[in-house]
Amino acid sequence: MTPLIRSHPRDDAQRQTTRSAVMLSNNDVHRIDNRWLLIQGFGMDADLSGLRAFIATAEDLHFGRAGARLFITQQALSKRIRRLEEALGTPLFERTTRSIELTAAGRRFLPLAVEAVAAFDRAVEAVRVVHDPIRVDVYDERFTPLRMVREASERDPRLRVEVSMRQGLAVALPALRRQEIDAAFGRVHDLPGPWPEELAHRLVRLEPLAAFVPEDHAHAHMSELRPADLRVGGIAMPDPAGAAEWRGYLKRLADHLGVPLRFTEPAIGERHLIQQFLREKSAVGLGETSIDATGSGLRRIPLVDPTPLIPWSVVWHRRNPHRLLPVLLDHLPPVNRPDPADRRHWIPELDMTPVTSSASAPPL
Repeated sequence: MTPLIRSHPRDDAQRQTTRSAVMLSNNDVHRIDNRWLLIQGFGMDADLSGLRAFIATAEDLHFGRAGARLFITQQALSKRIRRLEEALGTPLFERTTRSIELTAAGRRFLPLAVEAVAAFDRAVEAVRVVHDPIRVDVYDERFTPLRMVREASERDPRLRVEVSMRQGLAVALPALRRQEIDAAFGRVHDLPGPWPEELAHRLVRLEPLAAFVPEDHAHAHMSELRPADLRVGGIAMPDPAGAAEWRGYLKRLADHLGVPLRFTEPAIGERHLIQQFLREKSAVGLGETSIDATGSGLRRIPLVDPTPLIPWSVVWHRRNPHRLLPVLLDHLPPVNRPDPADRRHWIPELDMTPVTSSASAPPL
């Protein structure tokens, strides 16, 4: 299902909403002490489109990426920022041929601008139709997040969910940053580029992996598999395509177990995945233990010493105003990572460390 794209209200509607909300207490144009930035003291209405352009550019420090986030051209973005600077009477950015940086005024302005836009978005959200669904990317139908979201919606009738499946957190991050979707599931390590500072995440599930083999496979008679059992045939998995984090996980797992890893063509849905596994007579396929293999022609065999765990996190935008986002997060309590001394289970060593942020985020 294709997720809805939230669009911002038209500028004239925004002005009508905010024009008389708060009076300005500035004494001169270089001081900004009105916390909502609803500026009338300079003969200027609140310029929400300009504020959004300023915030996006301040976060990315790149006009091209900021324009892409707002679905406008770089020229249109520059015009909005220039209009805002002219109204404020002070430059917000120092521009060179190679880079842009915030001025001192820009650094003072940024946190208040963020607060002002967030306040407006909350006001709009407060009067939106209560039944607007929350848009959640669950990665793919064959993984745990779909079941987690389904169970949450069954427990709480308030949760109306619109599901998408982008098949990779790396693919879903741009939509999260633009707030086209409200939450996404995935592994937060081995992503291309630094972690975007505006996104928050929480580890919510450690899901065991098992081996899946056809009934005439060389290992089909075994009740469990250890790394030594996989060193001849190895692991064969569909190519994760854009899911860089899943590819990284599989490579780290194969290196840790000391077994060969081979990628086949990408799998389109669970049925296609099963068909690929059925073709393998020496290598094993991997899947979550929750996959029901009944009637598929596959046998599910536990992996032990160690049992690999997939670290599923939920990710959301820190300034997302959707009223159902806190409700969903309440149904997804955090889980603890395994004790490094516990040799029975395995997650990549990288996943035991926090993700790192940078002033420059991955391109959108």
